[in-house]
Amino acid sequence: MTITASMVAELRGKTDAPMMECKKALTEAAGDMAKAEEILRVKLGNKAGKAASRITAEGVVTAFVDGNTAGMIEINCETDFVTKNDSFLALSNAAAKAVATANPADVAALSATAFSLDGFGPTLEDVRKGLIGKIGENMSFRRFKRFSGSPVTTYLHGTRIGVAVEFDGNEAAARDVAMHIAAMKPVALSSADVPQELIAKSALSPNKKLLNQANLPTSSPRWSKAQCRNTSKK
Repeated sequence: MTITASMVAELRGKTDAPMMECKKALTEAAGDMAKAEEILRVKLGNKAGKAASRITAEGVVTAFVDGNTAGMIEINCETDFVTKNDSFLALSNAAAKAVATANPADVAALSATAFSLDGFGPTLEDVRKGLIGKIGENMSFRRFKRFSGSPVTTYLHGTRIGVAVEFDGNEAAARDVAMHIAAMKPVALSSADVPQELIAKSALSPNKKLLNQANLPTSSPRWSKAQCRNTSKK
C-alpha cells in the first residue's frame, strides 16, 4: 500500500511523533492507522528506556493549591528548551495537582496516579515515558512536598524556584514572606532555630559574617518551606 503525505500528516497530528517515525510506522502497519499508532507507542516507550540514564539538569517547579492543601514538585529534563514545551508543562502541573489531591507517599506512588495526555496514559508515569519518546529528552519527577491542614500560599519565582508558606493570619503577608524566602534563602524561621553548627562556625570566623549572611527573619509566622532549585545533581 502506498503511504501518502496526508496519511503521515494525520498520524503525526494524532501522535505528534516525528514525520519519519510516522512514515515508518505506517509502512510497517501497511497503512493501518490504528496499528501504526500502537507501533509508535511501543517505539516511543523504547526510546524512554534508552534515555533513562541521561542527566536531567534543567526543569521546572510547579505548584497547586486547593484551600488548605497544596502540592509542589520539581520535574527535571535535559535542556531549557523543553521547559517551555506545552506538554511538559501540562505534565508538571498535573503532577503538582496529584501531589496535593492524591497524597502519594513517594515518587513511585505519584507516578502511578491516573493521568492521560497526548494519547499517553493511563498514569503519570505512562505520560512521562510517552513524552520522552515524543520530545526526545529524558525527564523525571525529582522531588515533591505536600502541605495540608493549615492555610497555605505559594510563590513561584519564574519556573526554577518555588516556595510554600503555611500561615495564620493575612495571606498577603504570607505571600510577602514567600517572596522573601525565594529571594534571600533564610536558613531558619527565627534566631532560636539557627543550627548550632552554623552558630559555631560563625563564632570561629574572624569577621563573623556567616550569621549575618543567614538572613534571619525578625518576625515569627508559622510556615513550612518547599524550595526547589534546578541545578546539576551532586
